[in-house]
Amino acid sequence: MAETSQLNLPLLAPSQAQKTVTVNEALARIDGLAQMVLASRSVTLPPVAAAEGTAYGVPPGAVNDWAGQDGRVAIFANGGWVFATPKRGWRAFVLDESSPVLHDGTGWQAGAVALSAHGAGLMLRVAEFDHAVGAGTTSVTTGLIPAGGMVIAVTARVTVAITGTASSWALGNPGAVDRFGAGLGLALGSYARGMLGTPMTYWSATPLTLTAAGGDFAGGGIRLAVHYIDIGVPSL
Repeated sequence: MAETSQLNLPLLAPSQAQKTVTVNEALARIDGLAQMVLASRSVTLPPVAAAEGTAYGVPPGAVNDWAGQDGRVAIFANGGWVFATPKRGWRAFVLDESSPVLHDGTGWQAGAVALSAHGAGLMLRVAEFDHAVGAGTTSVTTGLIPAGGMVIAVTARVTVAITGTASSWALGNPGAVDRFGAGLGLALGSYARGMLGTPMTYWSATPLTLTAAGGDFAGGGIRLAVHYIDIGVPSL
């Protein structure tokens, strides 16, 4: 069946019978590709059933109905799967990664805002994790600032009220305990917005530190997000 060059939409043939089938398939593909949202780009086993219009990026090694469709976009339509081949410059949002992606002509690049002719990328990323505040004067996160990332800011939200004798807290990293804020609130919903005046590159993965002021921590919970720039090198 003949298809359009950009979105791989099926074209009607001269004197074709059951034209509605072809037209409906074309509309289903448009519905899945316009404002594209990919449920995942890592699932290799296609779901037995999905909501109409649900789209997936097919990874290498996919099986069953996706076998041989590596790198394509699979769209669930009319009880089955239709496929389109993404092209350089296509954008999507991947739900299970909570990340925008840009296609470089070979694969999807997460967080990319710019790509060179040979795939060198400039990426904006957010690493988010939850942290349970431990008892004591300091609490060190298990979630890390990613290695090689140029940090622009760290933000935080108190998800479980912070208890103990502390009157406030500071957010930073080892050696700079208030780099991302001080005098921060303890109540549920309190937040930190630690924007750096000068972005800072962390060459090794680094934890964040929470430091109690005026007392100690007893417990609580905080959701932290590291906002950073990453880069990708050109291909051969």
